[in-house]
Amino acid sequence: MTTQTLDRSATATDGPSPATPLVTGLGVTAPNGLGTEAWWAATLRGESGIRPVTRFDAGQYPAKLAGEVPGFDPAEHVSSRLLPQTDHMTRLALAAAAEALSDAGIDASELPDFSAGVVTAASAGGFEFGQRELEALWSKGGHHVSAYQSFAWFYAVNTGQISIRHGLRGPSGVLVTEQAGGLDAVAQARRQLRKGVPVLLTGGVDSSLCPWGWAAHLAGGELSTVEDAARAYLPFSADASGHVAGEGGALLVLEDSAAARGRGVRGYGTVAGYAATFDPPRGMGAPRLGAAAELALADAGLAAADVDVVFADAAGRRDADRAEADALAALFGPRGVPVTAPKTMTGRLAAGGASLDLAAALLALRDQVIPPTVNVAEPAADCPVDLVTGEARPAALRTALVLARGRGGFNAAMVVRAAG
Repeated sequence: MTTQTLDRSATATDGPSPATPLVTGLGVTAPNGLGTEAWWAATLRGESGIRPVTRFDAGQYPAKLAGEVPGFDPAEHVSSRLLPQTDHMTRLALAAAAEALSDAGIDASELPDFSAGVVTAASAGGFEFGQRELEALWSKGGHHVSAYQSFAWFYAVNTGQISIRHGLRGPSGVLVTEQAGGLDAVAQARRQLRKGVPVLLTGGVDSSLCPWGWAAHLAGGELSTVEDAARAYLPFSADASGHVAGEGGALLVLEDSAAARGRGVRGYGTVAGYAATFDPPRGMGAPRLGAAAELALADAGLAAADVDVVFADAAGRRDADRAEADALAALFGPRGVPVTAPKTMTGRLAAGGASLDLAAALLALRDQVIPPTVNVAEPAADCPVDLVTGEARPAALRTALVLARGRGGFNAAMVVRAAG
């Protein structure tokens, strides 16, 4: 297993291959629903999972809200042997992986050796586990630090634990590009599929809701300090004041469409295009999210007019929201395509956020409905987007564009198309 890096100004068309990547399974752990269908039903209803932090006492911190996965009992998803070895993040990932494989109808024990791989994204690693062991080190000494700390904190631990649990010994890796990672990981899985690997489990699940992680979130200067959950995270709004941090994400099973349909699986949709760009240093050029979207459409062989809905990055900061709105207006025209940000119900999930948006896009294509952006009455005048607000909007959907931006200048865009 290796840590993968990407050319941030290129598409993912590495070498010719007839393989068409079809998503055949989804697994979700999200602040407004545990499990894919529970989360999706809550999302269509506009139910938010953003609440006061319960995982630790946030009373003395300026930011007090988070999106925490509800009702998650790790003992129901992780063996007693693994519990002492794993961070909360990895337990969530193991639950999502098991659901995705089951949803795809794949029994990993029946697969040939080395025929299935795992590519995930992470941004923080096992922060909560790491904090606990550092506290033991400081208060009791090195002999009281768990040997499992050697890997439980690591960015690649989700990939490793999923691979071990399900015997997925094919090409594997991890992407570390913060919020963009959920798309970058799927793109890397698509590369492996095109190289002949039959099955890839991919996406991102993240969590860093502990005092140590919270200090890092606050140091970034982008958390909203508004204490009203309905007013804290308002992307594209004139009242935007930052974002709310959350945990969870989505894992997806990618297979070649011909092989999947040969075993009677229709799937959710195909990964038709992808691109990544990197923003120049501040003051040295314009943000390049729009370029990523254009390149992803070119990779898919599509035009802007073919896109039926955009799942926005939705930073929740006035400058970043304006930049994204301007990029969308330049590509589609002002208010030229429906735009939504269902992450207003979960918060921004770091590496898990974009893969959860990707799952939402695929389910939107399946059900012909656009989930809403909650709490935003209307976009600001300087954000000329057709934002889907209030309630879900029925629509004829064939193609969706998913956008993501990670801290440090990472941009990613992915195009998915309906199955069939």
